[in-house]
Amino acid sequence: IDYGRKSGIKPQISISMYIDFNLKFLLGFGLVFELPLVMLFLSKIGLLTPAFLTRNRKYAILLAFFIAAVLTPTPDIFNQCIMAIPLILLYEIGIIAIRIFGGRTVPLQKEEPGEMSP
Repeated sequence: IDYGRKSGIKPQISISMYIDFNLKFLLGFGLVFELPLVMLFLSKIGLLTPAFLTRNRKYAILLAFFIAAVLTPTPDIFNQCIMAIPLILLYEIGIIAIRIFGGRTVPLQKEEPGEMSP
């Protein structure tokens, strides 16, 4: 890398730092993009509802920025926003997916008070 040599600036990046940064960022984004599928799965088994997710949106946004702070390899706010904003959008996509594809697919069976379940 020869950029800035004439002004006495030496690049301080190494291959291991570059690979470490990219690996952490790619793994973080890979986990983040699974969010709508996880939300849909939890909805299908009856643990989440769109009303619950909509009601707790402010906590989800706070959690998105916390997760972004943990997963980003650098502590600057720019990289945290790069991770948190797609996470918030994927949260909203998850809510829409739950509304479109429905919630619980297997209804709960009501047992009569003296009946034994099979």
